[in-house]
Amino acid sequence: MTGFLKGAATAMITPFTADGVNFGAFGKMIDYQIENGTDALIILGTTGEPATMTEEEKIAVMQFAVKHAKGRTKLIFGTGSNCTAKAVEASKRAEELGADGILAVTPYYNKCTQGGLVAYYREICSAVHLPVIAYNVPSRTGVNILPETMAKIAEIPNMAGIKEASGNMAQVMETARLIRGKCDLYSGEDALNLPILAAGGTAVISVVANLAPKLVKGLTSAVLDGDLAEANRLGDLLLPLSKACFTEVNPIPVKAGMALLGFEAGIPRAPLTPLEEGHLPQLRAAMELCGLEVKA
Repeated sequence: MTGFLKGAATAMITPFTADGVNFGAFGKMIDYQIENGTDALIILGTTGEPATMTEEEKIAVMQFAVKHAKGRTKLIFGTGSNCTAKAVEASKRAEELGADGILAVTPYYNKCTQGGLVAYYREICSAVHLPVIAYNVPSRTGVNILPETMAKIAEIPNMAGIKEASGNMAQVMETARLIRGKCDLYSGEDALNLPILAAGGTAVISVVANLAPKLVKGLTSAVLDGDLAEANRLGDLLLPLSKACFTEVNPIPVKAGMALLGFEAGIPRAPLTPLEEGHLPQLRAAMELCGLEVKA
């Protein structure tokens, strides 16, 4: 299927306190996104740290997001797993709770075959009526959705698209060629948002948009409208911020950045650690270059 997601989607952080999820802060972050034109929120994706959350916490986060934002923006919940049965169960639960779509990362650690990937996505898609987005991030999972494999996955009726974060533009271009007209291509790597959109991508799923949603939305709109001069202007602003947001593993830097904006972002859960002091000046400078008001 095509046309599910267009524009800017934000891979949301999850703010934690020592006692659990900080829902007051989470609500303010959701409002910040919606007020700045974000088209969709990705909840419990990699940036949201679901790997360190209990099932009860994940359910509570989904319930809160639906209550706070349903109808104001698209809500896409992360449900992928290295166990197909668990991914199916999580996808069904997300649908029951009110998700507009599903983001399913490839099975990690198991390192399944390309045929296993097709079977995995077929089972998830068959279990729900929602649009499903495949998420390819081999640097984290050890599994790469090859273009020829994605062409097969794209044939599944409710497969909406692929979030591409392989970092390999030659592969992205071949995937785009093979799935065009069957399902959509989304950028999952902030540094490549502009070229992936220019290659026919319909949306970005952005970490940087936590901090600069208006600029990321502007970039996507400029490319989709064919205004490459404006897209390059915004891309030049955002590239240093993208670099700063990945000096350490995501979401360590972006959580520090949200704190600099005055949000109660908390710190990442162990085994992740707070941003090292040596990386803070780069992050602050990149945020200020984008015109963001650093308050802390």
